[in-house]
Amino acid sequence: MLTRPEGTLPEDLALSRRAMLLAAGYAAFDVAASAEPIRTPADGLITGWETLPGGLPAYVARPSGARGSGGKHPAVIVVNEIFGVHEWIQDICRRLAKAGYVAIAPEYFFRGDPEKSLPKLTDFTAIRAIVAKAGHEQVMADTKVTLDWLGQQGFVNGKRLAITGFCWGGAVTWMAAARFPQLKAGGAWYGRIKGDAGAEGRQWPLEVAGALKAPVLGLYGALDKGIPVADVEAMQAALKGTQSSIILYPQADHGFLADYRPSYNAAAGTDAWGRLLAHFKANGV
Repeated sequence: MLTRPEGTLPEDLALSRRAMLLAAGYAAFDVAASAEPIRTPADGLITGWETLPGGLPAYVARPSGARGSGGKHPAVIVVNEIFGVHEWIQDICRRLAKAGYVAIAPEYFFRGDPEKSLPKLTDFTAIRAIVAKAGHEQVMADTKVTLDWLGQQGFVNGKRLAITGFCWGGAVTWMAAARFPQLKAGGAWYGRIKGDAGAEGRQWPLEVAGALKAPVLGLYGALDKGIPVADVEAMQAALKGTQSSIILYPQADHGFLADYRPSYNAAAGTDAWGRLLAHFKANGV
């Protein structure tokens, strides 16, 4: 169909593609008009929403077939960006499920956003207001709820648990790895390394680097304006002598794995994803 009398122009197709991505459930704030995100099919998987204790919603994707002793699978908690559990996070869960994991993405912002409208918002101030309601201790408590739920499922090997997170969730990943001995490995994607203690008096990843209970692989971009290379280097120094490490991609920006965003970097993202899976397997997950 022509979009104007003189014929269809490239920008018309870009706008149409963006509309399709928004309709599919990708975060509206930063979706790229030219994006062609990976679409992982759900065939061979069991997917859907679960309600965990306390009313915590969580998207779950898991293999439908048996693996290992008694059909139990290793499991990975997927911690979302500031846009909530939108379509891209759900696809990450399906990618992990295709790799043989039970992947679960808790909706950490559900108390501040009970209608799950956050992925549709384009006002960054409104987004930040919702995110700010999820305090550090609440987030850690919801992570524990998720770990406990996984431990009660017959299809989960409770001795093989990991966590991975993106942006806001990257910082959560570092902090969870310092708190929960149930976790065997973590993958922190471009998560904030240091910040203010705030009203909670909370710590940040740089302060808990020596207290990690599980080895974490940090995946960062040198072009990230929000996380200076100096912060990454400070974290690398703090991790010296531990089993955790950081990969810094020279040509990658913040959000380089997010294939729906303008910052997507296919080369860095592909390499980092492979390293994440290898890191999990090397640590028994």
